[in-house]
Amino acid sequence: MAAVATLAWLARRAAGRHARPADAALPRPPPARSAPVASADRAARSAHLLRVGARSGGAWAAHRVRRATAPEGQRAEIDARFQLRTAEQVAEALGQMKGALMKLGQMASYLDQGLPEPAREALASLRADAPPMAPELAADVVEAELGAPPDRIFAGWDPVPLAAASIGQVHRATTREGVEVAVKVQYPGVDAAIRADLGNAGLLFSGLAMLFPGLEPGPLVEELRSRLLEELDYGREAENQRFFAEAYAGHPFIHVPAVVAALSTPRVLTTELAAGRRFEALVADPDQSERDLAGEAIFRFVFRSLYALHVFNGDPHPGNYLFGGDGRVTFLDFGLVKRFTAPEVDLFSDMVQAMALHGDVPRFRRAIERAGLLPAGSPFSDDEIEGYFGHFYDMVRTRGRRTLTPDYASESVRRIFDASGPYGPIMKAANVPPSFVIIQRINLGLHAVLGELRATADWRGIAEELWPFVDGPPSTPLGEAEDAWLRQRASRPVVRQGT
Repeated sequence: MAAVATLAWLARRAAGRHARPADAALPRPPPARSAPVASADRAARSAHLLRVGARSGGAWAAHRVRRATAPEGQRAEIDARFQLRTAEQVAEALGQMKGALMKLGQMASYLDQGLPEPAREALASLRADAPPMAPELAADVVEAELGAPPDRIFAGWDPVPLAAASIGQVHRATTREGVEVAVKVQYPGVDAAIRADLGNAGLLFSGLAMLFPGLEPGPLVEELRSRLLEELDYGREAENQRFFAEAYAGHPFIHVPAVVAALSTPRVLTTELAAGRRFEALVADPDQSERDLAGEAIFRFVFRSLYALHVFNGDPHPGNYLFGGDGRVTFLDFGLVKRFTAPEVDLFSDMVQAMALHGDVPRFRRAIERAGLLPAGSPFSDDEIEGYFGHFYDMVRTRGRRTLTPDYASESVRRIFDASGPYGPIMKAANVPPSFVIIQRINLGLHAVLGELRATADWRGIAEELWPFVDGPPSTPLGEAEDAWLRQRASRPVVRQGT
């Protein structure tokens, strides 16, 4: 229950946050809002979260009494009921609050493999089925942004959203030209909610710094703040999505919906309507081969984007995929995108070559010291360095088919957040430099998604196709299809961003 415990901890800390200036370390509020109003928003959200924590704390005390007096054979059932009630309360509260805290709940549902299944299912409702805003509010946003109510802008408009998430909700519509589209509408006031949540995030990371002395929370919080605030600008998201759509135009199994620029603004984003199964439906499909193909497609998208484009969508969670069969995956939501510089990608490449390709631990140590992941001269042996960091490269260190499991994904999370294990000393000495914040997010998200799919492939063979320092031949049917696509595009080189 680490994720739910984190939320309760944050609620308790929120109760005392008025001891410091309300606007400390926050970006300047937009001109339309005054600082006192922003402070009031943050105080209100802190109080709301505090009530959730207090309610959970009282329920926990009652649960302990009930469990202690129950027959031993009934205790497991009592525990399961309590865990489900707690997760449902947290999911309901975060769904109503929207913003960055809701994102934390979404992440908990698939990153924290240690959650009991009922709790994971409760939090999973936040991926696409969070409580929507009233139809009138969505219509008001569309009118304010596009100049007229949705039933006048569009030939058809469904007031019931297709999905509701942390920052906005998506409606199905038809343009005047007869094109089926998805219209993402930002929640009114969510900008203030995000800024309030980011104020509380400083408390969370200051607490983590006490557990992990090597962590520098300042740069970490600033990187997260920058990325999350970018998500509020649908104009930037439209630009990101157009870039990915062009980069993967005509791809045999990777699809990015096109943006309808004339119907998009900073708070409304209109794209072509994509079809496909949701992640939960794919997981429930008895055909493992479909899950294997989907996992391979996601893996290829992650690392081709990183190495060929120097850019990646930093929010790889299950709600951002639609599956069409035969490995075809539609990728959604490009609000949180990180652009990497050429030297940053070179450093990632050096680390992969050292650990996965050559097994050269001294070279790997030099690379992570240069990156700022570990202080120079740290008193750890090469075996300890390999034992801790090697886990993140295990899936590509050797040839042969390998199944990614939820246990592997759970171990990835523990290696970053659980300092009580055998690698606690290294974890406490390690740092997360800004350029690695999104990389860690990608790793954890990828491991969680592939683990839940139980995807099986020769990941090393596929990786060698994608690593520019190997540039290996196609190793799978999807690889052959992608290679043919690359040859067709050879006369149109992909433009890299972030260099």
